[in-house]
Amino acid sequence: MSAEFIAVANLADLPDFARQLVEIEDRLVVLIRVGQQVFAIDDVCTHDGGPLAEGELNGYDISCPRHGARFDIRTGKALSLPATRPTVVHDVKLEQGQILVRLNSSAAV
Repeated sequence: MSAEFIAVANLADLPDFARQLVEIEDRLVVLIRVGQQVFAIDDVCTHDGGPLAEGELNGYDISCPRHGARFDIRTGKALSLPATRPTVVHDVKLEQGQILVRLNSSAAV
């Protein structure tokens, strides 16, 4: 995994409360914008591998479209069953209108 931040998208292309799926080093990551903050999490529900990018966003919670497990996009913490394990979150920084992500060294779920 890279220890460097990688430019993955333009902030202007990601509206408020929107999601964008990106691939970084063979890993699918969901970018989620809430106000002027952008969060990056693995596109993996830890219950059954569901695509979180397709889930409903409610504030800082995202729900898996398959069975409704909810995750905090800030921490990755599983907030409801059937998920019991967190999903992986990644570091994000904004520079000159670009969204940069540094992958977390945690193993992919």
